[in-house]
Amino acid sequence: MVLDLTQLKTGQRGTIIEIQGGLGLTKRLESMGIRAGKKISKVGAQFWRGPQIVKVYNSQVAIGFGMAKKITVEVEE
Repeated sequence: MVLDLTQLKTGQRGTIIEIQGGLGLTKRLESMGIRAGKKISKVGAQFWRGPQIVKVYNSQVAIGFGMAKKITVEVEE
């Protein structure tokens, strides 16, 4: 199943398939370790279109809702 990062439920894991954004967005996410092919899990989200908290490698990162909406993830069943 393929979803954007905002649609993942807390605790779900998946693999990043694509980042649909420009060079600036891609570079910014890569600096946080978020790139296509990497495993990611959702730790939590703030209420009402707030930041999405994810775990990549062994670190937790908060990503804005707009950025998270552009990250496509294949969910592990």
